[in-house]
Amino acid sequence: MENQPTIMVTNDDGIDAPGLRALVQVLVSTRRFQVLVCAPDSEQSAVSHSITWRHPIAARRVEIEGATAYAIAGTPADCTSLGISKSLFPLIPDLVISGINMGSNCGYHIVYSGTVAGAREAFFNDIPAISISYDWFGGQSKVENFTLAAEACMPIITAALVEIKKKTYPLRCFLNIDLPTDVANNKGYKLTKQGNSIYKMKWKQVTSDMEGGKMLSTMTMDMDSTAPIETDTLNLSQDRILFKREVLGGKLDEGDFDEVDFKFVQQGYITVTPLGALSNAEIGCHSYFQDWLPSVGELPSASSL
Repeated sequence: MENQPTIMVTNDDGIDAPGLRALVQVLVSTRRFQVLVCAPDSEQSAVSHSITWRHPIAARRVEIEGATAYAIAGTPADCTSLGISKSLFPLIPDLVISGINMGSNCGYHIVYSGTVAGAREAFFNDIPAISISYDWFGGQSKVENFTLAAEACMPIITAALVEIKKKTYPLRCFLNIDLPTDVANNKGYKLTKQGNSIYKMKWKQVTSDMEGGKMLSTMTMDMDSTAPIETDTLNLSQDRILFKREVLGGKLDEGDFDEVDFKFVQQGYITVTPLGALSNAEIGCHSYFQDWLPSVGELPSASSL
């Protein structure tokens, strides 16, 4: 056990989510890794990289065969931060894997994703990390597909650990992997870049928080009744109004169509996208403001607009 690499698993769907359980089961079944789990105790989809700051968070031991696991009353970023801190576990993992998420995380939805944030937090701390998402499609996807997705990612995970052991794995980025809906017949790996695809939203007034389908962490709707649903209820008073998001439709990638993530996931590939954490604007925007900013002092005052 001492010579085995250590993998820590987290997610945003919660510690009982089928994607996480399938990933852990596949990792454990190889008998090649020491597996730790530090994941939210409840659904945390689309919380992005939020962290808990104002109060302590609770950790509860959970039985997962072959792994040392804790459920955390916090966000995915909290879970990763705690799990790699040596405060909860006695060692720092060699690799952090966040997932497997129910729903893809491509394009602008990477910003919303708690799954990606779980990996990004490890990246912030110079620990190699991978986020994994499966393009769940209601009425077509099955829970068993998460196991297929985990198995499909094993060559990448194993190869990454080889490079990590040799200290040749790059720490200037982390990987975001998306698997297609028909994962059993995937077309192989495809190195891609983050695109700008996004699902446009609107708001609908509702009378119950149970109206509509489950909102996946990609902001897409899953109307499949067999998918896990949230059962939280709200205490409404006469002065409160409920609103819920609805999907208007998808805005597909514009510009460089040859390398973006969303396109190739839809075509059946397993996309592998190196990510960082900087939010630099496109070159054209920087050039515009480079000319614009010096002239700001010469503009009319706000009162004259």
